Amino acid sequence: MKKYLPMMLTLISTSVFAQNNKDTLRSIELPATVIKEYKQNLKDEAATKKVDPKLMQRLNQASDLPYVLNAMSNVVVTSDAGTGTGYTGIRVRGADLTRINVTMNGVPVNDPESQATYFVDMPDLLSSTQAIELTKGVGNSTNGNASFGAAIAIHNLDVQDLKAHASYRLDYGTFNTIKNTVRLTTGLIKQHLIATVRASSISSDGYIDRSASVLKALQGTFKYIVNPNTQLVFNYVKGKEKTGQAWDGVPQDSLATNRQFNDLGMRSDGTYYENQTDNYQQDYYQFFADHHINNHFTIGSTLFYTKGKGYYEEYKIGEYFSDYGLPNFIRGNDTMESTDLARQLWLDNDFYGGRLYLNYFSKKMDAGLYLNYNEYKGKHFGDIIWADYGVPNGYQWYHLTAQKNDANIYGMLDYKFSENLRLFADLQYRQVHYTLNGFRHHPEIRHDLRYHFFNPKLKLKYTSNKTISSLLVGIAQKEPNRDDIEASASSLPKPEKLFDVEWNEVYSPNRHWAFYATTFLMYYQDQLVLTGKLNDVGAYTRTNIPESYRTGIELEAAWKPACRYVEVKGNIALSENKITQFDEYLDDYDNGGQVKNSYTKTDISFSPNVVAAATISVFPLKRKWNRKTENLSIDILPKYVGQQYLDNTQNPDRKLKSYFVNDVLIHCPLPLQSGAKLILRTGIYNVFNHLYESNGASYSYFVNQKAQAANYYYPQAGRRWMLGIGVEF
Repeated sequence: MKKYLPMMLTLISTSVFAQNNKDTLRSIELPATVIKEYKQNLKDEAATKKVDPKLMQRLNQASDLPYVLNAMSNVVVTSDAGTGTGYTGIRVRGADLTRINVTMNGVPVNDPESQATYFVDMPDLLSSTQAIELTKGVGNSTNGNASFGAAIAIHNLDVQDLKAHASYRLDYGTFNTIKNTVRLTTGLIKQHLIATVRASSISSDGYIDRSASVLKALQGTFKYIVNPNTQLVFNYVKGKEKTGQAWDGVPQDSLATNRQFNDLGMRSDGTYYENQTDNYQQDYYQFFADHHINNHFTIGSTLFYTKGKGYYEEYKIGEYFSDYGLPNFIRGNDTMESTDLARQLWLDNDFYGGRLYLNYFSKKMDAGLYLNYNEYKGKHFGDIIWADYGVPNGYQWYHLTAQKNDANIYGMLDYKFSENLRLFADLQYRQVHYTLNGFRHHPEIRHDLRYHFFNPKLKLKYTSNKTISSLLVGIAQKEPNRDDIEASASSLPKPEKLFDVEWNEVYSPNRHWAFYATTFLMYYQDQLVLTGKLNDVGAYTRTNIPESYRTGIELEAAWKPACRYVEVKGNIALSENKITQFDEYLDDYDNGGQVKNSYTKTDISFSPNVVAAATISVFPLKRKWNRKTENLSIDILPKYVGQQYLDNTQNPDRKLKSYFVNDVLIHCPLPLQSGAKLILRTGIYNVFNHLYESNGASYSYFVNQKAQAANYYYPQAGRRWMLGIGVEF
């Protein structure tokens, strides 16, 4: 750690001021139904950003939630189907969704075993969302998985409308993409009850062959105000998806001839299996109770239950009977060792828990204490639903269980030394108990694991007339995921640890300009990365590497002139993302075994050194509707992402090229004489039809006395469009 501090100090000393108006950095005023968790004042949180709610709804056509965050600094998004509908992903400072803590109203969303978040399971969530916060680095303590690079907080308790309201929106566009959304709210009934219900459906053929998706969603939120100091909220979110599988990518040699190629589901005769799909349903049940004791104390609790169940179905060619615990098939004098088959791999999960909190507020000090307990029970099983021969009807070749208990307690303190100087402290203790009863390829492996983590954070903030400065130092730790621990007890990976140092500056010389900068050093111990090495049970799992780091500067600027007909925001992130020493292992097809190559100070995979974005919003007209200013808007959204490597060797033959894309959105609200509002909108995405790939994978091997690599890419659609019409009553 010591040898990287001079690098960090140099960055701090050369940083320039950057972004958002001070009033845009205030804490989000969440609906009263949100169970208040104390947070430090976000005025100085350079690493924490919220999405502009109006822009969020203008962006909300058919793309998934990560695409709303695409204009934020140091963010890269990707889509398996190439259009932002279906399976999507996001990386923040190079950290993917297995390292990003995601919560919905303070309830954990990450899958406890894979630690990933699948936004495809909650389609059109944006239509009921009031606020989204993105926090980079270790951030504040939260419920659920560790913030090991970033955190996304979604607030969607959709009961803020005090008057009855109804709306319908229809969007249609390229690749036969259709989205329907109906939303109804009762308004406040007899000063006690508010209810809102939303139903949504999204379907798309996708850009990649056979990547079609059919997504359905339902949300119902109910708030009961017991008295001015006490309220109860129940929130139900249901998501159901069926998507074509496009998760293997396109082979490199197909990019030039058929960028939409998809080999998944190919049968022996060259045709494709018609039901090569992913099918999953997720139901979220959330209950909140919030009580204000007096001007100094608030207490509250949360109970939640998340039910997930589904499978992916796939056709497999030439599968060995022995891999399914079956004997070879004998027909006459012939012995068959393999067969073509179709199978379903199932997950059946129950995730539930609760939290209690106590907050204290005074002129000099704010404080909070939070207790969280979550329990997960998962079933993994696989069924063969068809085979050429040799498989009994209804055969299930594995049925495995897992349980994970997660308890954490944390306290936060914000102390005001003077009008200019504040201290924020955040201390968290987290305990994880993880029991696994076998893996699909190794049902004999059992683990009973316990992890204990202490994660402290400390921040100093100094405020002057036009500038806010803050220094944050924090630690985050996380346990390996399910795939990482498919090993014997002697070769289990160690937990990962992150030391984070962040210096933030906000400078606002007047009401029209704001500048904002963050310099950061994220130093990792025992980060888990893919090396190609087989562990002691023959599985390709991630391996701990002793040292790695991310360091850089994120600059932002915002301009809002007095005329108010234009707003401009821009950002650029410059970073260095390195592994100090890395060993690559290649399967040796010449001699058997593996070949080892060693590297020093190579780039971490999928970590571009340059990421830039802008939002240029023009409001050429202004209209009045229900006493609110409604603007015709034109949003121009350019995005640049520098080159990235597919693995950690920094090999130029295994990389994603840099790309620059532009989107343009037009949003036109028209007031009607009845008091209703008609909304017309259009989006043109990738305006200049740039052909690019946003994600990929690489498998390296040794053959004919040299290293070779099979690269796979995820091409994104060229120019595409969406048209929308909506009405609000």
